[in-house]
Amino acid sequence: MTAVKQTPYSGRDVPRSAKVICCGRNYRAHVAELGNELPAHPTLFTKFADSLTGAGDDVVITPAIEEAGLDWEAELAVVVGKPLPRYATTDQARDAVRGYTVANDLSVRGRQWRTTQWLPGKALDASTPVGPHLVTGLDPADGLALTCHVNGELMQSGSTDDLVFGVPTLLVAISEFTTLAPGDLVLTGTPGGVGAALDPPRFLHDGDVVECAIEGIGSTRTTIHVKEAA
Repeated sequence: MTAVKQTPYSGRDVPRSAKVICCGRNYRAHVAELGNELPAHPTLFTKFADSLTGAGDDVVITPAIEEAGLDWEAELAVVVGKPLPRYATTDQARDAVRGYTVANDLSVRGRQWRTTQWLPGKALDASTPVGPHLVTGLDPADGLALTCHVNGELMQSGSTDDLVFGVPTLLVAISEFTTLAPGDLVLTGTPGGVGAALDPPRFLHDGDVVECAIEGIGSTRTTIHVKEAA
């Protein structure tokens, strides 16, 4: 068994040229809370590298973004360590993983859902905390616990063994349309408990503190600030 090893890692350190590819609706509990059927294929979308920020950084949004509904999403993120060619095999996909980290895919629901394309709600500059460690020697298939707390209240509690599409499957699916390079980042989806699925829906506001944690990896801690655009 490979020993677990942690090294410092931050979303601010991801190369600007890196690909950031994400999977939506990839936990059974999250699919169920949205009232959807389990997908036959991964629901993939992209972010830009400048949408990332550090694990302990604050996130600043405008009143318009606050009004549109900023939601939390604790996620396991995969850091690519080796080139992954087109049409990769499962073994190649496993071998391409450098390690794992924590991400909070903060999502502007009113921008995400106003069309069928999610990009405007998912790629806000400096809005996706990532870090604080890159961890090797873990296997998400073993079931790593994920949690998200908002102002100390537990909002999400899940496990990576609830993933619809596991890490190798996701990487193979991505390789069908693009190559992956060292430094690229893949976000694997969020468990149940997002604010948009609550009744009534609940979103983030000025001063709220969001903490996303994954067993064996670490946690992000983000304070939300609302300010008028400069």
